[in-house]
Amino acid sequence: MTGEPSISSPCNHVCVVHPTARICIGCGRAVDEIARWIAFSETERTAVMAQLPARLAALNAAKASAVIA
Repeated sequence: MTGEPSISSPCNHVCVVHPTARICIGCGRAVDEIARWIAFSETERTAVMAQLPARLAALNAAKASAVIA
């Protein structure tokens, strides 16, 4: 161990950005959030991570409605 604190991350290594929503379909983060993640404070990361389930649910709902239409 190096003694350095680990940075919490929602990354699940499914790194594909949706072409119109501009969010990662794996974790739900926006492109700018991914780029700045390391600079965010732990409080900022926690706030973003709280939003991710809703973002991914909305993306999946939009995808499902597009398949039905």
